[in-house]
Amino acid sequence: MTNPYIREVLTWEKKQDKNKNLFALLKKVSGKKYDAVINLQRYFSTGFITMLSGAKEKIGFDKNPLSSFYTRKVKHVIDGRHEVERNNELINHWGVPKLQRPKIYLTEKEEEAVKEYKQGEYVCMAPTSVWFTKQWPADKWVQTIKGLPEGVTCYLMGAAGDKEVCDGIIKNAGKDKVVNLCGRLSLLESAALMRDAKMNYVNDSAPMHLASAVNAPVAAVYCSTIPLFGFGPLSDNSHVIERQEPLACRPCGLHGLKACPQGHFKCAKSIDSKSLLQLLK
Repeated sequence: MTNPYIREVLTWEKKQDKNKNLFALLKKVSGKKYDAVINLQRYFSTGFITMLSGAKEKIGFDKNPLSSFYTRKVKHVIDGRHEVERNNELINHWGVPKLQRPKIYLTEKEEEAVKEYKQGEYVCMAPTSVWFTKQWPADKWVQTIKGLPEGVTCYLMGAAGDKEVCDGIIKNAGKDKVVNLCGRLSLLESAALMRDAKMNYVNDSAPMHLASAVNAPVAAVYCSTIPLFGFGPLSDNSHVIERQEPLACRPCGLHGLKACPQGHFKCAKSIDSKSLLQLLK
């Protein structure tokens, strides 16, 4: 545990014995006799734990089905504010700032693990996403790599399951100094590498939030979703890349989808790689 403000992490194992483990987690939480339990989620399960936690203060959003049992509930509205601001509304009676960048605490171990990759100028790319409509097409990433200045190394990042996609991107780009790091770095090691990159190119996905947490330069490509949902980048040097002309079908949902409902995927295909490359100048 490297975050000095976190003493313990309690996890709920849902893949096996889901309900049994939920009650085991509830027993742990209620046994702690917390002064306050703050629930950022809007699901029944976390509302259940909050309701029966035994805490003096039970705080959460009104959209949770069990929020009537909270001692303090806050209206959850998608109104253009960042999710950090919405979450901080839950504890603004404690006098916290409205907007703070999330922060990751890196150790020497993470720094040392990526030291070998920090020779000269480099960019990081995270081309994949769990959701199809959040993922800029592979051929667009190929075009971006081809347009990188000579001498700049490109690291492709992701989980082990993303390796095949990134191998294909590298093959089609046909350019030197492109390295596939999928599955080779932990989350914290990835953050350590991203922090010192000339630019990090990402989708609307987890790597964008990693960049924010280390204040790394980031260009976030938005396809079917929009920053006004409240999940945009927070780095000082951050850029949102999206289609400029309006589409009647965009956004098609708060989260990504497995396929474009209209079949054309114009929200992604109409974004030019030049929009990303010009940020290096």
